[in-house]
Amino acid sequence: MFHQIIQDYSNEFYLFNNVLFQRNRNPNLQWALSIGPITTVIIGGFSSYLVKGQQHGIQIVGHLDKGINPLSMKDLNFESKYLPSILKAGFITSIWSLAEGITVGRNFAEVDNSSYVENKDMIAFGLMNLCGSFTSCYLTTGPFSKTAMNCNAGCKTAMSNMVQAFLMAFILQFLAPFFYYTPLFALSAITVSTMMGLINYTEAIHLYKVDKFDFIICMAAFLGVIFGALDIGLMLSVGFSVLRALSYVARPAICTLGMLPDLGIYRDVDQYNASTFPGVLIIQLGAPIFFANCTYIRERIMSYIRSEQESNGSIVEQIILDMSGVTSIDTTAIQGLLETNKIFEMNGMKMSIVNPRMEVLEKLIASRFVDKIGKNSFFLTLDDAVKASIYSLRESKTNDDEDAFRETSV
Repeated sequence: MFHQIIQDYSNEFYLFNNVLFQRNRNPNLQWALSIGPITTVIIGGFSSYLVKGQQHGIQIVGHLDKGINPLSMKDLNFESKYLPSILKAGFITSIWSLAEGITVGRNFAEVDNSSYVENKDMIAFGLMNLCGSFTSCYLTTGPFSKTAMNCNAGCKTAMSNMVQAFLMAFILQFLAPFFYYTPLFALSAITVSTMMGLINYTEAIHLYKVDKFDFIICMAAFLGVIFGALDIGLMLSVGFSVLRALSYVARPAICTLGMLPDLGIYRDVDQYNASTFPGVLIIQLGAPIFFANCTYIRERIMSYIRSEQESNGSIVEQIILDMSGVTSIDTTAIQGLLETNKIFEMNGMKMSIVNPRMEVLEKLIASRFVDKIGKNSFFLTLDDAVKASIYSLRESKTNDDEDAFRETSV
């Protein structure tokens, strides 16, 4: 019962103090917000001492060694049997601390609307851990809780950390025994209450309205941190982001184009009231083509052809691929285009390529793709390709009519 009373009082006192004065932001009452943490620690520690809280299940800080750690450089051991473990632990902790520190730094820079330079954090982390290792200090990572407290206290420069370091050294040297009875939930209340101001629910609502998947990533990170730890939330958000990137790579943007009569430009027929040409299908590829998406692109092209023939009732004879948005291509994709062209030729269709980028064109030339489909199948603009396709259709129709006339005459 004592455990519950003290815990509830400590938490509610600090939450009330934080929420009331932080939301009102009255300059004359900022002192109340500043003394909230120390007041919570004093009241919680004093109450825990009076009721002998550790005897009632209250977890307290316990014994703290007075003074600062002595120099431990003399204890360094560079024997070969320890080096693999040291290198492994150093590599993992450095990558982990850097990822956590940069993530926290970026988030708080956005909250404070200030610039953020990752290289400065890298230098700071390296210098702090190097100097701290001389006295066997704990790994420094720029934790989320301490950063939140600094932000809430109005810290703006690195000088605030120097002040905190001197105060911490003073407390460890002279005041450490006084924290023996401080309950751990009082420290937790300070951390949780400090982070309440960082929960931007309006941004979450905005993400839900704009992009549902961004909202899922946001909630995965939030729930991972709340019910797990910062690293779990980070891994969940990164994992969902990678899955989204892979889905975009494996299923790139493809659309059919038509001409806007009044402007003479070509746009997506699903977005604009654009005119198409009988027997001619214009397809725009808007992403790099490589082994992961070449099969999907071929299936989409064939699907567009079937859809065009079923909806308009006309036979597609000319396929124009607008490759101005294709920034790169690999050999698997080139081979896929050759196989697609063979399918077209077997069904009496001809493929044309429009405005490939220099890097793409060099690979097409080096792979002899240009020689295999013919140089006359490449065009600079869509208008040129459409005119050439329409002329080819007319020539083919004229030849068919002449052949039919000769057969009738005979």
